[in-house]
Amino acid sequence: MSDTKHISPAQKAEILSEALPYIRRFSGKTIVIKYGGNAMTEPYLKECFVKDVALLKLCGLNPVIVHGGGPQINEMLNKVGKQGEFVQGMRVTDGETMDIVEMVLGGHVNKEIVSLLNLYGGKAVGITGRDGHFIKAKKLLVDTPECNGVDIGQVGEVESIDCTLIKDIIEHGHIPVIAPIGVGRQGEAFNINADLVAGKLAEGLRAEKLLLLTNIAGVMDENGELMPCLSLKRINELIANGTLHGGMLPKISSALEAARNGVKAVHIIDGRLPNALLLEIFTDKGIGSMILAEDDANCVPD
Repeated sequence: MSDTKHISPAQKAEILSEALPYIRRFSGKTIVIKYGGNAMTEPYLKECFVKDVALLKLCGLNPVIVHGGGPQINEMLNKVGKQGEFVQGMRVTDGETMDIVEMVLGGHVNKEIVSLLNLYGGKAVGITGRDGHFIKAKKLLVDTPECNGVDIGQVGEVESIDCTLIKDIIEHGHIPVIAPIGVGRQGEAFNINADLVAGKLAEGLRAEKLLLLTNIAGVMDENGELMPCLSLKRINELIANGTLHGGMLPKISSALEAARNGVKAVHIIDGRLPNALLLEIFTDKGIGSMILAEDDANCVPD
């Protein structure tokens, strides 16, 4: 964690006091966390993240982690002499690439997160969507400027999620750590965008919050200023005027869908900041952007 020697005992007590009402409010609630970006690759940030999650669990919250692993997949592809290819930001996934994706996400990355969480008292359990076939998937066809419905291999979208397995893991006091791999109707594996899986899982669990860790500070307005709290109406305005575009659109789309379907608040936060989860959940000001389910122009942070 960050060095706190410069903080006086009175300031430390004030920080703990500020966290208390949030701990009380969210105790027993489920929060889904999409874990990706720098927070997954820099050792210090990885340590901060798992300590944050372990503390959330000890404070009575029920964290559920969905992780990505793009850089790790690229590294393994390079080792076997295979060049990664993307269409509209989606990884082209032939059979050989899918084997590597499943090995890296379901094996190395998933087990590293589980091991670190257990090291700090988190009692984590790692699974993929193929375990119990709880994430059913279908092939995703991509539209490009040249052609609609391009087949990019074993890339999928969520057809349905059965949350029974995840609820059982939570009820037994463990933290689910999920690799975003789905299963098709013939038992085949599909690589699915982690933001999409996190959003659909948050909907199915009726989560209190969905937190998306990114490499940006949050959602910016037309002047490049961080917007701490947004309504669905405001998000739609930013999409319509082109302020939100490119790589932010899939993330925002997942956030909007979750907010419309029962998730009370969606947070887009900067995973490059140490202890980002605690700062967003347990402080009055927070650090990122929160999208509330209520379509209220006068957005008030929770």
